[in-house]
Amino acid sequence: MTKWGAFAIGAVAGIAAIQLVKTPGFKKACASVVGKGMQLKDDAAAFAESVKEDAQDIVAEAKYNKQNA
Repeated sequence: MTKWGAFAIGAVAGIAAIQLVKTPGFKKACASVVGKGMQLKDDAAAFAESVKEDAQDIVAEAKYNKQNA
């Protein structure tokens, strides 16, 4: 294949990609993925906070048990 043939294939693929990106379905799918990602980030932050609180409770309980032993 010549470089012009490769260029033509690339140009056609690029035009097809641009047309795909402009469709409402693609935009809706992208918005859905971004929304799910943000929800996952929020869930992970809440989980990390709960683990941090649990760890603080465990440390406090260990200190209490050590003082009363």
